[in-house]
Amino acid sequence: MAFRNFFKLGFALASACALAQPIAPPQRVVNVDRVVAVVNDEAITQYDLDDAKRIVLQQLKQQNVQPPAQDVLDKQVLERMMTERSLLQFAKENGVKVDDTMIERAILRIAQENKLSAEDFRKALAKENIDYPRYREDVRHELTVQRLREREVDSKITVSDAEVEQYLAMLKSQSGGEAEYKLAHILVMVPEQASADQIDARKRRAEDALRALKNGADFAQVAAGFSDASDALGGGNLGWRPGARLPTVFADEVRAMQVGQISAITRSAAGFHIVKLLEKRSRNEPTVVDQTHARHILVRVNEIVSESDAKAKIDRLKDRIDAGAKFEELAKLNSEDTTSAKGGDLGWVNPGDTVPEFDEAMKKLEPNQISAPVRTPFGWHLIQVLERRRQDITGDRARSEAQVAIRQRKADEAFQDWVRQIRDRAYVEVRLDDR
Repeated sequence: MAFRNFFKLGFALASACALAQPIAPPQRVVNVDRVVAVVNDEAITQYDLDDAKRIVLQQLKQQNVQPPAQDVLDKQVLERMMTERSLLQFAKENGVKVDDTMIERAILRIAQENKLSAEDFRKALAKENIDYPRYREDVRHELTVQRLREREVDSKITVSDAEVEQYLAMLKSQSGGEAEYKLAHILVMVPEQASADQIDARKRRAEDALRALKNGADFAQVAAGFSDASDALGGGNLGWRPGARLPTVFADEVRAMQVGQISAITRSAAGFHIVKLLEKRSRNEPTVVDQTHARHILVRVNEIVSESDAKAKIDRLKDRIDAGAKFEELAKLNSEDTTSAKGGDLGWVNPGDTVPEFDEAMKKLEPNQISAPVRTPFGWHLIQVLERRRQDITGDRARSEAQVAIRQRKADEAFQDWVRQIRDRAYVEVRLDDR
């Protein structure tokens, strides 16, 4: 969310002169901006909240989701803003930031995904009454939180061989094999170190939500009104997930549910959960793909290395390779990636294994050809394609996808818990009901 500064307006009263004047007719009441919440040392104003609500209401309308009552919507949006503000403050305190070049590249990528030029994308935003500078700040905030998550959570997640083997064994024991589940959920969060009364109050809220669902209320609308999850105003939609990526707290229950069924309330460290199984599909078909054996050199862009410095370094490395230096030797000495010890060797890469920018550049290369510098969210790359082949990867895919899904599930759970901790540690004063 983008937040705007607010101004305190002072008024002077001319007492003696005013008493001598005729009584003026009533003036139109003008609402003065006010503070609705304070997060540590930063204020969120009514103007900020109204601006954020306007965008949320547009999104709900596009998704055909009935918005919750006005007071509920105010609290939902404000809570989302306070959580985001606490994360951005944590990022600032710890030197996590995103430069302007990265923001422009992200916006260009979004425009391209929507098959629009940069200019047409700006026009589309204007048509939706979305101010471009505001949109740009929203993108900055999203990228900052993404970088924060990568540093504080994702980088610390590990998946053991035993976890992968256990999951594959579980799949083998199931008659239906691997499946994917499309879910929606409601999460009523419980603060860290909550008292027994607080826990009981949160549980009653979850019970109220479940009661409304059993009485026929739309799940998306109930999620928008009751859920504390970040996706609440999107109807709580979790999208498609393989079995290994189902949150541990309700994974077994989901596997036993029928499409359309709503779960009972389950408890986790984060709070109380309610899940609905929207769809289910099998993934047992064999997979044959065109694989690429490639290697790369990565120069990262981060808080220490600027965009221009990283680009200059990758250009120098490309010049050295063009002059006869060996790719693998330069990768060992310069690549900021775990593959550097192997000369940047990525092994056999399947379509979609890498980020889109890397994938597209790699597709265009002939065997033994070296790319021009390629920019991805990780930094600047040089890519060399060694060979290509067509391969049945059904068995390898199952193992690889299990590892990715388990990692993602563990990261999702860890991030949710970490965000709750950051939010609970922040000094928060809510003045929404003050008049």
